[in-house]
Amino acid sequence: MSANNYFSEGEAVAVLTTQPLGSTLDYKAPEGGLNAGAFVEVPLGPRRVLGVVWGPGEGGFDRTKLRGVARVLDVAPMGAAMREFLTRAGAYTLTDMPQMLRLATRAPGLATPPGKRKVYRPGQGEVDRMTPARARVLDVLEEHGGLSFTLGELAEIAGVSTSVVKGLVKQGAVSEDLAPRDVPFPRLDPDLPGVELSQEQATVAEALCEGVRGREYGTTLLKGVTGSGKTEVYLEAVAACIAQGRQALVLLPEIALTQEFLTRVEERFGAKPAEWHSGVTMTERRRVWKMVGEGGASLVVGARSALFLPFRELGLVVVDEEHDGSYKQEEGVTYSARDMTVLRASLEGAQVVLASATPSLESWANAEAGKYKRLELTSRFGAAVLPEMRSIDMRLETLPSDRWVSPTLRRLVEDRMEKGEQALLFLNRRGYAPVTVCRACGHQIGCPDCDARMVEHRFLKQLMCHQCGLTMPIPEACPECHVEGKLAPVGPGVERLSEEVVKLFPEARVAVLSSDLFGSARALKAAVAEIAEGGADIVIGTQMVAKGHNFPKLTLVGVIDADLGLQGTDLRAAERTFQLMRQVAGRAGRAETPGLAVLQSFQPEHPVIRAILSGEEESFWKAEASERRSVGVPPYGRLAGIVLSSPELDDLTALGAAMARQSGPLREIGAQLFGPAPAPIARIRGRHRVRLLIKAEKSAPIQGAISRWLDQFKWPGRVRVQVDIDPLSFF
Repeated sequence: MSANNYFSEGEAVAVLTTQPLGSTLDYKAPEGGLNAGAFVEVPLGPRRVLGVVWGPGEGGFDRTKLRGVARVLDVAPMGAAMREFLTRAGAYTLTDMPQMLRLATRAPGLATPPGKRKVYRPGQGEVDRMTPARARVLDVLEEHGGLSFTLGELAEIAGVSTSVVKGLVKQGAVSEDLAPRDVPFPRLDPDLPGVELSQEQATVAEALCEGVRGREYGTTLLKGVTGSGKTEVYLEAVAACIAQGRQALVLLPEIALTQEFLTRVEERFGAKPAEWHSGVTMTERRRVWKMVGEGGASLVVGARSALFLPFRELGLVVVDEEHDGSYKQEEGVTYSARDMTVLRASLEGAQVVLASATPSLESWANAEAGKYKRLELTSRFGAAVLPEMRSIDMRLETLPSDRWVSPTLRRLVEDRMEKGEQALLFLNRRGYAPVTVCRACGHQIGCPDCDARMVEHRFLKQLMCHQCGLTMPIPEACPECHVEGKLAPVGPGVERLSEEVVKLFPEARVAVLSSDLFGSARALKAAVAEIAEGGADIVIGTQMVAKGHNFPKLTLVGVIDADLGLQGTDLRAAERTFQLMRQVAGRAGRAETPGLAVLQSFQPEHPVIRAILSGEEESFWKAEASERRSVGVPPYGRLAGIVLSSPELDDLTALGAAMARQSGPLREIGAQLFGPAPAPIARIRGRHRVRLLIKAEKSAPIQGAISRWLDQFKWPGRVRVQVDIDPLSFF
């Protein structure tokens, strides 16, 4: 990247566009010149497209024939560190630069000049006649607090026509105002007092703040037992960052955690931060994007893609629940937000805090090697203590084949209910049953577009493919033999478990928490709040209940199938099971009453189950690290996955074989190539899938070798090639 920062009128500049062209294009700088990093509109054929001035033009041809930059956009230019981040992230993930730029410009209307627009907010008037549609509009406005909406956005989110909104405006219940398109977010006050910290918390918080005040790059693994108050601790580092006039970013793994976190931020700093996730309106996305670039947002709370926002001066990034698999983007540009956070912070001179009760082995190994600093919170906050852990040996329980709550667990739940406490039954399977089989012919109902079984969702009265999202009504007759009344569910999901629980505990109030059962973040938030206030006796949930939620009256966690995650050949199976079980167990006893977590298992002697029960976390990580090191897999070796897909299987058979034969560039770096072989899910959305896996030493220059290898081949137009550096899953 050139050191030139300013280009005079007529000078050749290299512009990176969002179009799939692979490289920059040269244009002439407009009248008045422009800076490197400027967002521009440039002519491309008959169209105008968005681009960024990446540096000086290549030269070597007649400059008078260059087309000129059409317009310089009125937005803050992209900083040199951000341009370097996109370049290096693209090189690491083997992603072309136009795709990287699209990641960094995912906001609508960036080319629209500043101006005013009609926005809609809560009004002061009374509604003469309340209807369900009007109530939904008012609920949306109340839920989103100080946010304003365009007419179309408010109507769409509320699920009403625009005339309903206009009717409320006439009555004064909704206010219609002219407002600037993009305004700064309210100032967060870092000097407001936070919660009173324990001595251990205060010591760790000060260490994090000291790192922020140093204004240099550093990564800290903040390991704290569940309920230890990690959030309160790292919010002090956020305060130190804001006090410097720099910006902070907090990444969360799920939208479901956002609302509770925003409340805590508002209590700490007196105002809400900017939000960036799929639940934010397009108007608000544009505002966040622009204000981040101008410095009008001091704190952003968001999903993994928030890492690609154009921060003016980034000082701190917190990755909460850093071990969570949702930080890996699996489609399109495949990247790990956790790993890319470290890269971006190193270029920005910012601090990174990786927070987790159960760190990823990668982060644990980096801390062991001294690359990351490690800080620990060993005690729960306040009067709460860690739950007792036990196993239930299912081989010793008497239980019918179509029942899953053991007699021992049933007695424990009854005991909690008698005391007025809550119990959580955890099963990491959405829906009613994972397989529907015909007892007449043996046919298992599968997805027509994927090699996957349709999952019954009885509450929604439909079958759903968890690969492509296709849904269909539950049939009366078998699609294969057409016999009626012979379709039967096989295996449990949370919906089927809830049926059993209602029969076992007819007096209990039962709540099911599963992502597919809530149509909006508002509905999920309301359900979580009701449970926290004691509105349920028994909670049944999937992995979404393992993260961040605090239920003060919950004192018992029962894991229905602790062996579920140990099945299969995934190299991370033990790690994921350990993390998930420890996380869900941590929901118990977060207030003053001690908690108990029990794991139903048919193999309680399994090393992972024993490690979960004993709490010997360091022993588990050391054993897992030793095993991974012995076979040279991450984090002690390199892996890369290549997935070829096409509507025609013949395309992939010949191509995969040719790739295996011509793997010289991989052999040159000592890498091993496995495959081609059908992917574990061999067809998704009608496309056949073939997988190859590359294994190399940790220091091997794997990206360059893969590029040289792939450049040998010409891909048929219908074949897609996806490269996944450092894959987390192997489907």
